[in-house]
Amino acid sequence: MYKSVFISDLHLGSKHCQSEKLFQFLETLETQELFLVGDIVDGWRLSKKWYWPKKHGEILNRLLSFDAKVHYIPGNHDEFLRGFTNLAPILEKEAEYIAVDGKRFLVIHGDLFDQLMRSRFGRKIMALGDVAYDFLAHLNIFLNKVRSFLGYKHWSLSKYLKQKAKTAANFVGSFEEEMVKYCKANGYDGIICGHIHTPNIRSIDGIIYMNDGDWCESASALVEHLDGTWEILYL
Repeated sequence: MYKSVFISDLHLGSKHCQSEKLFQFLETLETQELFLVGDIVDGWRLSKKWYWPKKHGEILNRLLSFDAKVHYIPGNHDEFLRGFTNLAPILEKEAEYIAVDGKRFLVIHGDLFDQLMRSRFGRKIMALGDVAYDFLAHLNIFLNKVRSFLGYKHWSLSKYLKQKAKTAANFVGSFEEEMVKYCKANGYDGIICGHIHTPNIRSIDGIIYMNDGDWCESASALVEHLDGTWEILYL
């Protein structure tokens, strides 16, 4: 049993979602609170081509019928739900989370701190990045079949390239700095987010930054244990 669990970037409706791992995790999960921190449903891809296998429907049903307090904070891929935050109790634009030790955390997807999301040109760049990500994901499936045949573990090509790319590293740094500034200005002790598919727990200039990762590459979740300790789970 956990005090709280935070997951984001499931991308249901996308072939990149690791649905089998996710469903197995949810089937045995016990927590007092569950936070869905954006990009749960991939509206961007569904608007281009419908893809909704049975397992994705089972996952969504499991999330919405969870035996715990559930908070759904939409992200940029499921931003169509942001207009319903005043109508559905489960939907929230952002949330405030009080940890066991009394620290205040802002819970938000994070796209509002992404400079590319602030302009029409930037959003077009994001859309092109989505196409490139699709190509890398399909290439990665082939590579992992070869690796599996040779006895090697699963490996993420896109994650490796992001770690090696200087521009990607600069983007992540800028993204984190923007969040830290906002938290300082608004009296938060820390922030919990998703969006960039990079799980992390670290302190930045006195602010606790925690990213719960994703279910396309990392298959990760952020949890607070009942004793107040934090951990990123890799499934």
